[in-house]
Amino acid sequence: MNFLFAWRYFKAKKSTNAINIIAWVSMFAIIIGTASLVLVLSVFNGFEDLVKSLYSTFYTDLKVSPQEGKTCRLSREQLLQLSAFPGVEAYSLVVEDKAFLQNGDQQSIVNLKGVDSNYNRVTTVSRQVVRGKFDLGNGEYPGVVLGAGIENALGIESEKNIVPLSVYLFNKSGPVAGTDLMQSVSNENMASTGTFVIQQEFDNKYAFTNMAFMKRMLGLDQDEYSAVEIALTDPGRAEQVKRALQQWFGVSYLVQTRYEQNQGLYSVMRIEKWFIYGILTLILIVASFNMVGALTMLVLEKQKDIHVLKALGANNPYIQRIFLSEGILIGGLGGGLGILLAVFICWLQVHFKLVPLEGGSFLIDYYPVKLVATDFLLVFSTVLTVALLASWFPSRKAALQPIELRG
Repeated sequence: MNFLFAWRYFKAKKSTNAINIIAWVSMFAIIIGTASLVLVLSVFNGFEDLVKSLYSTFYTDLKVSPQEGKTCRLSREQLLQLSAFPGVEAYSLVVEDKAFLQNGDQQSIVNLKGVDSNYNRVTTVSRQVVRGKFDLGNGEYPGVVLGAGIENALGIESEKNIVPLSVYLFNKSGPVAGTDLMQSVSNENMASTGTFVIQQEFDNKYAFTNMAFMKRMLGLDQDEYSAVEIALTDPGRAEQVKRALQQWFGVSYLVQTRYEQNQGLYSVMRIEKWFIYGILTLILIVASFNMVGALTMLVLEKQKDIHVLKALGANNPYIQRIFLSEGILIGGLGGGLGILLAVFICWLQVHFKLVPLEGGSFLIDYYPVKLVATDFLLVFSTVLTVALLASWFPSRKAALQPIELRG
């Protein structure tokens, strides 16, 4: 019944036109605030999906590395058991270390990653090669696939480079401390075979070669590796498989999901998203002051109705619920229309790329958007909460009106 009164008050013509104007202005402010919230959250969702897709090219579902130090030992029996472990589709052994690459007078410090033949089964890095091919050579004749940033720093075109690159790595089995440092550095030549492009962070940092070459250069034992990278049959069960593998490997090993391998980036993205949500919610709260004004003026206009309702037996809480319902009605209509407006704008953005990304250095040339149902629920509940708080004071004032009936 209270919502029926609220609806009649909302659509009825007011004696003072200013009340109508303020009411519609308050609803318009809520529509714009709601649409802004949904759009911003959708853009963050779009960028988050884009970044995750880029990083999933490089980071595997799970990674097993030593808890301390740079290398861990894995026996043949352990690897056989790992290949049959429930949930594990494939694994790849890697050896990674800092290296110094030189091309004449030009040089670059890189993360040189030696991988085995299974690496293509756990990542899609080989599909990101834009020049040349993903040819890593062998232990005696190594090939190297460079990130585009490293290729640029060395001043070469990988697939056309005739002169081999010089690579320098510290050999852990080199001379003991106190001797000439250069005697513990391994130096060989390697041919550049290709260039990959994934994302600037990887393109400027990583180069790939074969694992046998890395082991020989670093002086590692046959069963010594930097990490094991794992692809799962069901990536959605990563947490469950991680816990099982952690228990199986023991405390000397660290098992990480894709999220944990780059936790800093994902955490920053989440913080930014909720920070912007907080700012826009504050703007929505400021916009709700229009609603306070509209409801206050409505209470003043409907004083006679309030007196009549009280004379007919309506108590203070009932009167308060009528005007609270009025605020919720304005907030609900504004929030619903704002969500529909945001969905329409997102549809236009997806199909017609209305808002481009400036600069031309991105993988896409427009702002990505992704609509998530939980965002709708969050925004709509936020709008209703703000509307309820904004209408509480005017509704309380209406409830405390004394009965004054005159003949």
